[in-house]
Amino acid sequence: MTTNRIRVELPAHLRNLAQVHGEVTLDVAAPITLRSVLDALEATYPMLSGTIRDHTTLQRRPFLRFFACEEDLSHQSPDSPLPEAIATAREPLLIIGAIAGG
Repeated sequence: MTTNRIRVELPAHLRNLAQVHGEVTLDVAAPITLRSVLDALEATYPMLSGTIRDHTTLQRRPFLRFFACEEDLSHQSPDSPLPEAIATAREPLLIIGAIAGG
């Protein structure tokens, strides 16, 4: 089984919960998809389970967004391959808290 080192940037409240500073790196088995990265993230940091995706449906929480290579991936299939720059750790996958208000 092939694994890749993937970089992930978390919002401040999730970094605090996971007790990490800055971005995290994960070993993720190919194929590199949003689902495989989130599975690895929750396996490495179990305290994040249910904070990014609903426990039952595994759907993205409403106020979180996923970005890669300046593209919003929040509404794409979680099983779509992530861009090569993410799979090769040239760029991080960004998990960003949505900003609401006016």
